[in-house]
Amino acid sequence: MSTIQEDRIMDSWELPEVFDYQGRSVRYGIVGDGPPLVCVHGTPWSSFNLRHLIGKLSEHYTVYFHDLLGYGQSSKQPGDVSLGIQNEVLNQLLDHWGLENPIIVGHDFGGATSLRTHLLNGRRFEKMVLIDPVAIAPWGSPFFRHVNEHEAAFSGIPDYIHEAIVRAYVQTAAFRELDEQTLEGIVRPWTGEEGKPAFYRQIAQANQRYTDEVQRLYAQVSVPVLILWGREDSWVPLAKGQELESLIPGSTLRVVDDAGHLVIEEKPTELFDEMLSFLRT
Repeated sequence: MSTIQEDRIMDSWELPEVFDYQGRSVRYGIVGDGPPLVCVHGTPWSSFNLRHLIGKLSEHYTVYFHDLLGYGQSSKQPGDVSLGIQNEVLNQLLDHWGLENPIIVGHDFGGATSLRTHLLNGRRFEKMVLIDPVAIAPWGSPFFRHVNEHEAAFSGIPDYIHEAIVRAYVQTAAFRELDEQTLEGIVRPWTGEEGKPAFYRQIAQANQRYTDEVQRLYAQVSVPVLILWGREDSWVPLAKGQELESLIPGSTLRVVDDAGHLVIEEKPTELFDEMLSFLRT
């Protein structure tokens, strides 16, 4: 990929490539030069929220990234967008990219997807970096549970109320107030005729059983693992990170101060420094 193409992707955040997964489109991008590294975002985020890390990592690695099925610029048509399908999508993407043993970085549900792909699909990764992953039960906020019970009612609310809900909800993931540009980048994919129902669909399908079925397998993780955590994470508290470290043999937990669950937006430089030290060891 040329430098001009890379600059265009990083500036406008348009994912230029398309992978067909059972008739639904998965958008992705590839930037940088060096050993392969895959970045996987979580919910309700998209690869847009990994742009800072992708930009820094692409100076040392060839970085592969995509929007999860049902998220960002990928297809939002009705269908399965749960954690139960995201590892299957990633597994096929790795084949499509021709990657056999890449480094993988996963945030939130992206961490769960990375673990599921390793443990259930048998994918080997050179190293894993898990950033505030959803990996230890119980999880799911009262808002998640409420949407689970009333998905249809939420998808029918007026657009301006919906946007206010999304804005207020995602702000709670950060320790400090998000700037308008970042908020707009997060909210935009969840608006419009496809975006609004897709937002509530992915929450309604967020089932703890998808982490329960791999949590008992964490002792089988066979690659070096770095766990990064925002100290002020109110969505998935630091205690979950400490528990995860105890369950994955040889894993290392590093805590980032003055950052919440959205540490990828709040402290990308600190995350990158920790990651690079781990990856180069």
